[in-house]
Amino acid sequence: MKIFTSKSEIKEFLSALKMDKKSIGFVPTMGALHQGHLSLIKRAKKKKDIAVVSIFVNPTQFDNKEDLDKYPKTYESDVALLESVDCDVLFFPSVEEIYAENVTSEEFDFDGLEHQMEGRFRDGHFDGVGTIVKTLFEIVEPDTAYFGKKDFQQLQIIKKLVEKYNLPVKIKGRPIFREDDGLAMSSRNTRLTKEHRESAPFIYKTLKKAKKKFGAKSPEDLTKWVEKQFKKHLLLELEYFTIADEETLQTAKEIKENKQYRAFIAVFAGDIRLIDNIRLKNN
Repeated sequence: MKIFTSKSEIKEFLSALKMDKKSIGFVPTMGALHQGHLSLIKRAKKKKDIAVVSIFVNPTQFDNKEDLDKYPKTYESDVALLESVDCDVLFFPSVEEIYAENVTSEEFDFDGLEHQMEGRFRDGHFDGVGTIVKTLFEIVEPDTAYFGKKDFQQLQIIKKLVEKYNLPVKIKGRPIFREDDGLAMSSRNTRLTKEHRESAPFIYKTLKKAKKKFGAKSPEDLTKWVEKQFKKHLLLELEYFTIADEETLQTAKEIKENKQYRAFIAVFAGDIRLIDNIRLKNN
């Protein structure tokens, strides 16, 4: 595996491969890798000639400096994991390499996608996401980039970014990877206390129950039902539960036959914020 820390060197290396007609699959990450990340890299390996991974904890997408400071950084074990799945190229830039002296976000208009759910609770988050993803796409120039559906809103926003800026990259969303007890894999899971880790699978269990009730209950009644479940839970605090149109991410007031819906949830386990979602069947 080749490791680059400078934009110019990785661009030169990848440009030569593209001149040689090699296709590039790209997986942007913030490190603290888990099996969900590895599944994306394996997919890139299977579908493209070269698999490129970036590890960069992007400061402009954190609205909470304490969360940024505490974000797990596990470079050595990450490299070992990347080598175990035969990753071809790792891009590991510094903040200075990406932003130079100007650690700020561009401002984006994602046609309203950025104002829903996470956008309501994390000020400026998606401007930060758009800034770093656009920058990385310009550096790596991949044919296809792979993202997990746990961050489904982010996935839709990146698709919109590519559409609005006419970026020559295909975006592929891949299934959520879960622990054996159902908890969605996340780099933040390593920061959970023992008690919170044992409680956290309640999130997915509740989503699965909500999926079964979908259709029989209105979106408003189902939301109230979920809120009631979390009020009874001593260790988990619900931030939001929303049933939304997959395409627009607008909260559903009623269910329409020709629309696809998804339930989204954000929960605090102590001071660790966990998100998850599940696709809902619209019969």
